[in-house]
Amino acid sequence: MRITSLTTAALLAAVALPALAKDTGMAYVSSEKDNAIAVIEAKTLAVVGTIPTCKRPRHMQLLAGGTQLIVACGDSNEADVIDLAARKSVGKVPLGDDPELFDLSPDGKTLYVSNEEDAEVGVIDMATRKRTGAIKVGEEPEGVKVSPDGRWVFVTSEVASLVHAIDTASAKVVKNIKVGKRPRRFAFNADASELWVSNELGASVSVINVKDLVVSRTVKFEVKGLRTADITPVDLKLARDGKTMYVTLGRANRVAFVDVATGKVAETVLAGKRAWGLGLSPDGSRLWVANGLSDDVTVIDTGTAKPLKSIKAGRVPHSIVVD
Repeated sequence: MRITSLTTAALLAAVALPALAKDTGMAYVSSEKDNAIAVIEAKTLAVVGTIPTCKRPRHMQLLAGGTQLIVACGDSNEADVIDLAARKSVGKVPLGDDPELFDLSPDGKTLYVSNEEDAEVGVIDMATRKRTGAIKVGEEPEGVKVSPDGRWVFVTSEVASLVHAIDTASAKVVKNIKVGKRPRRFAFNADASELWVSNELGASVSVINVKDLVVSRTVKFEVKGLRTADITPVDLKLARDGKTMYVTLGRANRVAFVDVATGKVAETVLAGKRAWGLGLSPDGSRLWVANGLSDDVTVIDTGTAKPLKSIKAGRVPHSIVVD
């Protein structure tokens, strides 16, 4: 597959610079147990409010224009659409049973969501807010990522240790790619030629060559004093300059800074208990880490690779969006 419809610069913007909220200056953290989203002022690193939402909120994304946030709620089988200025729900989107993660097509018209219990990817028309189809995949799908050109949807199967490459035109799986044990989430490199996949029970990341749909290399993690079983990579976020991939290491309570070009781990930075979801400030200077077992968020200075502060952010924080 050749990505030719976008320039390299446009791809970098599409992959590394998602749509931004309109200067709210806030970070939003979903709390699975509180059925709410904590609102943290990015400048002061203080919680300034909460937004009630549906049951067990997890993955979140900004909608086009950046004035609304959409959050998938696993126990409500729907997504909540939240107006960020008013800080309240303005609509619901049905997602099917037990929605996990989702991603939007580049034009924002279609939402793809993993439905864990049904082993399928749901397809949602965002104009009508109706479920229009489903694609069968391996057991316990989680990660969902749409390529910047819109041709592919990639989905992880935790049980099968596979990444499914789905052709969006035909809505069919065209290849199953074997990766490490219990794959979770994705991130593209700057030009979308590589897709990085975290392997939670493999203490590693598989790097897929998108052109050939094969694993081209594997990044392995080691932390002094910890067993391999205690290093459980989950979330990934590409630095704004495209040179570093940040990877949460789960039960290792750390975030790895990985050089994208070489695959070498440059730093591991201590966060809270079960470092999980990641958010990144618009200028790339601060990395936000959701710690699921210490009920807080660690803010890391990416320039110095030092933690700045830990902030209580509700029970079982899952995902973070920074405006």
